[in-house]
Amino acid sequence: MSQTDPIADFLTRVRNAGRAGHKKVTVPFTGGRKEIAEVLLENRYIRGYTEIPDQPQSKLMIRLRYTPTQESVITGIRRISKPGLRTYMGREELRLRLREMGMLVVSTSRGVMSDKKAVAEGIGGEVLCRVW
Repeated sequence: MSQTDPIADFLTRVRNAGRAGHKKVTVPFTGGRKEIAEVLLENRYIRGYTEIPDQPQSKLMIRLRYTPTQESVITGIRRISKPGLRTYMGREELRLRLREMGMLVVSTSRGVMSDKKAVAEGIGGEVLCRVW
């Protein structure tokens, strides 16, 4: 199955699983999805992830995180940079956005990271998504 935007597919699956109250969601494995999952884990939006080796393609199982009242920690997740319209932000623009609710996931020359980490390292990059 060919996808035009695998990151948007990943984000949609995570959003839908959270809204449906699922404890976990399984998506096809790619390095980019694993890096985004790592950023979500570092910022406590998910409980964890596991790579499941399988043929013909490995899978990535994401364990979702919920509040004590069983509401998803991820209340919203939106794709920013799209294949038809890439969105980039420099360090200063990211710094100004730190006051907003949630976080931005940024693909930089040093890997995928949160907006806070990118500002701390003094770099900008492509804004993949916003999570709140």
